[in-house]
Amino acid sequence: MATFTTMDGTTIAYQCSGSGAPLLLLSGQGNGMAWWDPVAPDLEGDQLVIRFDYPGTGGSDAPPSGYSTERFADDAAALLNHLGIESCCVYGTSMGGKVAQQLVLRHPSLVRALVMGCTSAGGPNALRMSSGAGARLADPDTKTAALTDLMYSPGWTAAHPGPYATLGEPSTRQARIGHRRASDRHDTWDRLGAIAVPTFILHGSDDLMVPAANASLLAERIPGARLRIIDGGRHAFFEECREEASPAVLEFLAETRIRPRQGAGL
Repeated sequence: MATFTTMDGTTIAYQCSGSGAPLLLLSGQGNGMAWWDPVAPDLEGDQLVIRFDYPGTGGSDAPPSGYSTERFADDAAALLNHLGIESCCVYGTSMGGKVAQQLVLRHPSLVRALVMGCTSAGGPNALRMSSGAGARLADPDTKTAALTDLMYSPGWTAAHPGPYATLGEPSTRQARIGHRRASDRHDTWDRLGAIAVPTFILHGSDDLMVPAANASLLAERIPGARLRIIDGGRHAFFEECREEASPAVLEFLAETRIRPRQGAGL
């Protein structure tokens, strides 16, 4: 693990693994780079996999305020600049998909291709989890069981007893609240049409945390976006269904490497 410091003085921890074309991974709410531990080996074969801890997670600083998907996207851009990477492919899941949207909209020259999973555009047009599921998550007595059930199918957890990298990291109260607010306040609905890079959207058919209809809404708003629904997948489909999801992502990324970048004059 290495660190760098952003313009506002925040220390950000990051990690690079593998070699080849750069691929930036963006994790979910309340999680840092460990979110990707089960999946990163699938992606490292011919790619330089880059991931980092959001402020408030892992080895990064935990400022008392200033959390937003825009800020996380700017941190990602600062990391790419720190590494001397002019453009890369980006894969974000859950809140990481929202950060990916902000990254390509705020720093379009840095993103060559975009993959998003189990995410939404946010705002009033997004479809949200049921009130019953939200109540279980809000109850300290049922939170862990509820979150596990939203992430994975019972059959999968029976065969894979954990611990699970996606269930959140120890963090300060300010960071937990900050991440939740960052995700809740995200809204790119009116700007999605400006995304001009190849885009692949994946979602689990049985995702109750971020209902699968959000994937169709994203695909309709982003020009030329490709959509794939993973049958039986829940919110952490990218881990539980990795034997289907990871090859699909790799196939898409391989295609983008042989396609000219839009606006390149080719």
